[in-house]
Amino acid sequence: MFSKIFASLLLVSTLAAGVASKPVPKDRLALSRRTGSQSFNHWGGFSSMDNFDNFYGSGNFDGSQHSSQTVVDHLVCHTQQIEIVQQRLVVLQEMARRIITEQICDVETQVIVFEQHHSSLGGFSHDLRHNSGHQVGYDSNIASHFGSIVNSDGSLSNNDWGFTGNDVGSHTVIQTGSNWVDSSSPSSVSNAYNAAFGAYSSLHPEYLPSDFGSS
Repeated sequence: MFSKIFASLLLVSTLAAGVASKPVPKDRLALSRRTGSQSFNHWGGFSSMDNFDNFYGSGNFDGSQHSSQTVVDHLVCHTQQIEIVQQRLVVLQEMARRIITEQICDVETQVIVFEQHHSSLGGFSHDLRHNSGHQVGYDSNIASHFGSIVNSDGSLSNNDWGFTGNDVGSHTVIQTGSNWVDSSSPSSVSNAYNAAFGAYSSLHPEYLPSDFGSS
């Protein structure tokens, strides 16, 4: 039953994944550039980091260096009340916290895996703003595993689903029906992003780079 409840959240949460997520601070956006050529296999001598690079590949920390898409379907978006979307996104947020803290015991590995996840999700912001060269959508094959995250008894599953991060995008479903207009949306979307980032930075100035805002 528990897994079925989570499975029912899949469609809305996937379509809206970048809408209510916090803007990625500039120091986080720079993380993949600072670590891009670094191998994390057995990082720090931790066995929990063995085979880390097998997922995206060495020098591809967040998957951004391999991001091809094969479109297999189109769906029409359907607007829901913002509170409904926010509820589903916070469920995903708390499930990510649960997975990281229950299935990784080395705190150093927890930090690296979370930063990888955060950086990879942050790349979707560029898709939404149409400045990444990628179509806005999600991988339906990867998303289909969502209902298998939790076992019937409520525990987290631990079976291998047989894919890597480089498979993301090979079964892309894109949405139609948005209000995007080529002539005006780049400006309005930029305003929306700046408003969201401004709200974040005003609450968390301590996380901004020391030279942020300097000329």
